[in-house]
Amino acid sequence: MVFWWILPLALVLAFALTAVLRRYAVNRSMIDIPNDRSSHTVPMPRGGGVSIVISFFISLVCLWVGGWGGMPFFLGAAGCGVIVAVIGFMDDHGHIAARWRLLGHFIAAIWGVVWIGGLAPLNLFGSLVNLSWVGSALAVLYLVWMLNLYNFMDGIDGIASIEAICVCIGVSVLYWLSGHGTLIWGPALLAMAVLGFLYWNFPPAKIFMGDAGSGFLGVTLGVLSLQAAWVNPEFLWAWLILLGVFIVDATFTLLRRLLQGAKVYQAHRSHAYQYASRRCGSHMPVTLGVAAINVFWLFPLAFCVTSYGMNGMLGVLLAYTPLLWLAITFQAGEAEEVTVKR
Repeated sequence: MVFWWILPLALVLAFALTAVLRRYAVNRSMIDIPNDRSSHTVPMPRGGGVSIVISFFISLVCLWVGGWGGMPFFLGAAGCGVIVAVIGFMDDHGHIAARWRLLGHFIAAIWGVVWIGGLAPLNLFGSLVNLSWVGSALAVLYLVWMLNLYNFMDGIDGIASIEAICVCIGVSVLYWLSGHGTLIWGPALLAMAVLGFLYWNFPPAKIFMGDAGSGFLGVTLGVLSLQAAWVNPEFLWAWLILLGVFIVDATFTLLRRLLQGAKVYQAHRSHAYQYASRRCGSHMPVTLGVAAINVFWLFPLAFCVTSYGMNGMLGVLLAYTPLLWLAITFQAGEAEEVTVKR
């Protein structure tokens, strides 16, 4: 059965739903008001990322009903993503204490890991290593970190959308070149849903993604990467390479702030991409820069891992080294002057 018609369906649904959600956000006063910790200067409606959640879920149901994908993957991906999105949606409408959000995130991550079978054996130093229950625990931590880092990195116009589209299209191409075309549907559908939203979120944005959308994207990308590892262990390394911009910036910033004794759960704007946007005086160059890094640096390395036998750990090391240099250059995690305006 041919499913290609579902791709434009996801795009159109996300586009139309974002327009509806923008009006809803305005009517319900779901507005981000700029403050000293903001990277924007004008009030902006938020919560538009719910369109991505709904569009992807509906499209995934269509695929599943049509015979694509098994019940475990569907329940794992859909269930995990919906739990995270609901928590984010409630937080967008009011406020949920950090400890309860984190508890919900762990429940969602455990749900996803259980249904996809835990962490697949890893290719370490040329040998497949099965980490058993330790691997499952690491997979849960990985999903929780992915959804939170995506929330952290959704701070300027279009960056979270561009990252998701580049990563999803990148892995889809790698799947196709590797002869695993059936894996394409998950990331391809997600890319189309995000593309429909990007029209409204591209600099200068007309609506923000919100916690519901960013958390959903992070955890869904994580689940898709864990699923792919069961098909080919090298695919997990490819995913980690393609997600490098967000992983390096968010992780380095968090570690630096922890070493400084900062309250990491408080809002800040000390990520490398935030400092870069202030230096540029605009969000556009940074967002497009992230796309360029993905296309011209990270994708070729991921391709070498999946198609030319490059060691996955070496590929990650090569990918992350210049990204770490960029994070240091742009002062990621350094104490900021809150009076500085973009």
